[in-house]
Amino acid sequence: MTKKLVILGGGYGGITIAQHLLDKKNIPDDVEIVLIDRMPFQGLKTEYYALASGTVSDVDIRVQYPVDPRLRIVYGEVTGIDLTNKQIDFAGMESFDYHTLIIALGCVDKFHDIPGAEQYSNTIQTLSATRSTYQMINDVKPYGQITIVGGGLSGVELAAELRESRKDLKIRIIDRGPSILSAFPEKLQSFVRTWFTEHDIEMKGQAVLTQVEPGIIHNGIELIYTDVTIWTAGIQPSPIVQKLNVLKDGQGRVLINEFHQIPTFPEVYVVGDCASLPFSPSAQAAEGQGKQIVEVIHAGWKNETPRLGQIKLKGVLGSLGKKSGFGLMGKRTMTGKVPRAIKSGVLWMSKRHFG
Repeated sequence: MTKKLVILGGGYGGITIAQHLLDKKNIPDDVEIVLIDRMPFQGLKTEYYALASGTVSDVDIRVQYPVDPRLRIVYGEVTGIDLTNKQIDFAGMESFDYHTLIIALGCVDKFHDIPGAEQYSNTIQTLSATRSTYQMINDVKPYGQITIVGGGLSGVELAAELRESRKDLKIRIIDRGPSILSAFPEKLQSFVRTWFTEHDIEMKGQAVLTQVEPGIIHNGIELIYTDVTIWTAGIQPSPIVQKLNVLKDGQGRVLINEFHQIPTFPEVYVVGDCASLPFSPSAQAAEGQGKQIVEVIHAGWKNETPRLGQIKLKGVLGSLGKKSGFGLMGKRTMTGKVPRAIKSGVLWMSKRHFG
């Protein structure tokens, strides 16, 4: 009887697992590897800020899924997972059973229960949403106002890239903290604040948003007028994962054991933004976790006990347009052209590796 190993989601974690499984030459004859996603290709999510800004086309950030006779690809919109009966439910399709499941469904925006935020904001969380956001920005008349809510890495990169793309626009970035990039060292914050000031990007900190309307953001009693609002102020696991009746952390991410499995359902692994990890969600973390999951699966095929070390992240890189950037490698900070060049190299390697 064929055992289906199903990878649910074709993002960084899912593709890493598929690639590394296929790199193993001794896949058991009775194992069928299935990759399920709603899109016919992977979008490099870390570059969606550039797509929204209009400095790259979506073709530039598409990566085709692996082509291998040992890999079956299924396209469909997942509506639910039945862990007890080992089934995946789809919209307009029959349920799909599995023997081993890897949940790599990624995240969605978190709107913090602010009235109107979801309805009247644009996002860069999915390829489809990012295309729509680009169209909204593209249709803004010269000297119009763009407001980005969220001063983390995504918001900062989007603001900088948008300035490079549309020098005519007024650009504002809002955050609830005292400064943009509040999770980063002060040296990097100061560098980016200076860059923003030099490039005429308005920064508004310590905002307490209470409502979003078409063209208006309510910051308490203050009304902030805007032509387009773009939301980059938080993420949460996929709604499919939120519905699972398993233990989760305070952010709604699934609690997993040392082998990245759901303890009560050890045939199910969780990778990436849906998993409770000791560090912030990122493509790098998902890839590192994906490699370890393959080691666990491979050890199981050989009836061995896997030996896993700690996932080591190399650091964080951010872009300020195409010519400048910033980076944090351990405790070492980098600013200027070097981190931007490194990020370009990392992107090139990702496209080459996954493609």
